[in-house]
Amino acid sequence: MIVENTQTQMRKGILEYCILSVIAKGEIYASDIIAELKKARLLVVEGTLYPLLTRLKNNGLLAYNWVESTSGPPRKYYVLSDEGRKVLEQLDGTWNELSFAVQTAIGDRKN
Repeated sequence: MIVENTQTQMRKGILEYCILSVIAKGEIYASDIIAELKKARLLVVEGTLYPLLTRLKNNGLLAYNWVESTSGPPRKYYVLSDEGRKVLEQLDGTWNELSFAVQTAIGDRKN
């Protein structure tokens, strides 16, 4: 139980960073964000993604465009705002620091 809780907390801690990174590649539909995150083996469902997208948009980090669909209603495509790009750049630095710290801390650990 402790391991599962720690794993969940670790994933939650990097999820917003990963979402911003995926969106930074270009305009993207929510289901494509989920597909990218699943490809990276981050388990994400719509019920997790949509509240995060809303929070990121409300914080001024994302914008969206409505695009007509040939197979149904219009689709909402997300893009990073200028502020979102600035925040992502700062998070890239933080990730590099954390990654270095973890690699240094675990070093040549033997099990």
